[in-house]
Parts: sequence; C-alpha cells; structure tokens
Amino acid sequence: MSRILVWQWGRRGAGPRFALKLAEAIQSLPGQSVVLSLSGRAEILAEGVPVPVRVSPEETYGGFAGLAVRILGGPVLVRKLIRKLSLWKPDFAICAMTSPLDFLMEIALRRAGVPCVVVVHDAVAHPGDGFPFQLTLQRYLLRRVDVVVALSAHVAKQLRGQAALRGRDIVMSSLPPFDYSATYDGDVPWEGERRPGPVRLLMFGRLLTYKGLDILLEALSMLPPGAEYECRIVGRGPDSATLRSLAALPDVHVENRWVPEGEVGALIAWADVMLLPYREASQSGVGAIAQAAGRWILSTNVGGLAEQFRDMPQTCLCEPTAQAFSAMLAQLIADQPLPLVVPRDRGQQAWPAVAGRLVADIGVALGRSACHRI
Repeated sequence: MSRILVWQWGRRGAGPRFALKLAEAIQSLPGQSVVLSLSGRAEILAEGVPVPVRVSPEETYGGFAGLAVRILGGPVLVRKLIRKLSLWKPDFAICAMTSPLDFLMEIALRRAGVPCVVVVHDAVAHPGDGFPFQLTLQRYLLRRVDVVVALSAHVAKQLRGQAALRGRDIVMSSLPPFDYSATYDGDVPWEGERRPGPVRLLMFGRLLTYKGLDILLEALSMLPPGAEYECRIVGRGPDSATLRSLAALPDVHVENRWVPEGEVGALIAWADVMLLPYREASQSGVGAIAQAAGRWILSTNVGGLAEQFRDMPQTCLCEPTAQAFSAMLAQLIADQPLPLVVPRDRGQQAWPAVAGRLVADIGVALGRSACHRI
C-alpha cells in the first residue's frame, strides 16, 4: 500500500477545499493511504466540513505578524514535522496549493528523505494576489522539489519560461468540478424547475482588477433596454470606482465581503449564470463550482479557461471585450428560462479519475528523477 501526504496550509478559500478533495479522491483509489495536513485555522475545519480522511492540523498563522513569528520559529516546526514524517512514513508528499510556510515542510521532507511534489495553480502573480512575496517563495520551492504539477497547459507554458523549473518535465493534471450542494439547505431548489422571474447572474470570488470588473460594468451598461436580470457581485476586494459604478446600476447588487464556506452553496443555488469576465486566468475554481451545480457559465476566452470549459455543456466563451461579453449575455437573458442540467454525480466521478492519473504520473516522474540522480 502506498502512503501519500497531502498538505495545504492556507486558512480560507479554494486551497484547503482543493487539498481535501484531492486527498479524499486519492484515498478512494485501491492501495492508497492518505494523511492530510491542514492549517489548524482552516475554515473548513472550523465549519465542520466532513473530512473522510486522516487529518493532522498544523498551527500556522493569522496574519503578517503571525507569519513572521512562525518563520522565526521555523527550526522548531521543522523538527516537529520530521517527527511526524517518521511516524507517517509517506512514499511522497503533495503540496496541493502553495502558501507562505511551505518551504519549512520542504526542508523537513528533504531531511526525512521523502520526495516532494508541488501543484502549481498560478505560475505568475495576478494583480492584487496574496502575500507580497508569495510567488518568490513559490519559485524558491520549485527549485528544490522533485516533481512539479500544472493544472492547465497555460500554466505549464508559463512555468517552462521560469528558471526555477531547471528544464524538468511537468506533470499535467486538471481541476475537476467542486460540489457544494452538501453545504446548502435553503428554499431555492438546487436543480429542476427554477422559480419565475428575471435570469439571475452571479459574479463570485475575489473582486480584483484582473477579474474584469470593468468589462462587466461596460457589458451590463450596453445591454438592450428592457433586458430583465438580477445580478449579484459577491466577494472581497478593495473599494474602487468600478465597484461603486456597478453598485449604482439598476438590478445590480454588490456585496464586498468574505463569503464563508457555509454560504457558498446558497449563492450557487440562487444563480442561473456564473459570470467570468476575466482579463487573465490560470483556471477557475468558481467555474468548477458552477460546473458541478449545472449552472451556465459565461466566460472570457483567456488563459486556461478555454481548456477548462471547452466542449462543456451550458458554457459560453467569448473574447475578453465588453462588446463580446454583452452580446453573449444579452442572448442568455433572451433565452431564459435557462434549463439547468445538473450532472448526475455532480462531477464527483471526475476526482478519482484525475487523482488516479496524477498519482500514476507522479510515480513515473519520480522514477525518472531517481534515474537522473544516479
């Protein structure tokens, strides 16, 4: 039986959820045993999200001051991790999504003789992303690990242009659908006949410049008179003139706030169409949530989004301009009520398939890496 450690030390957002789904999918494979290392402050643990794998919480940080304290205490944490690794005895470890303290785990893995794999979601920083030096820390990590995984050819191409890769091969994987139906128990039906009324549009996630808020503002302003819709823009981001202008439009509601895990299901249940007017993107976790829920997706054709959504039902791709986005949006509004066809398994069969290919490809890559070291 293979033993695999999956870790992700972020507190909120897609990282812990992705790590949990990946660990659960690997655990479901024949002959695989998994330990999942999460931040003790992870939101999914605090909110009681079911975790059907063995979990080892790790104290991380609550902000910049806490991060500095943990880095200063790094040698203590490394020794603690080495002790845990001696008990777990993993054949290899997978960093499901990078975070600022991963270099301490990499040091512990190297000293314990455990191969290290990193899944790269973003090869370059998006404007306004994360901690200021997160991508610098990621490049440092990539220089030292055994295997690098990319979730799209777009990200892989960007990685190949970075010195940190050192000419190594990249293991290709993908982002399966995220099912949030278990977090929802409201009155709006998750599937089946929709309530009457205007089509419901949702833009959900971090409200940052690269998400194309300006494209959405112009696209909504260009809709023909009489177009009936409700639009919610929900997520956290800096206050801006664009957000204020969006909030001033009729039938548009801006909720600039963090959305807890327990509220995501209700948002998705409300929506008919997920809006992704992005100017750049590696892949979309929000789009993966919409796929599992059978919601329509209107997305710009940028970055890795075409790979993720090409040939998917209920998905419309357009050029990243307000004119193209508005034209496609007007058609969706005219076609309502839109049929919402929820996948029978809500995309859950995709996870074991992706995990199986990933584990097999990592094994091959580790074999090549060992040969190169001989």
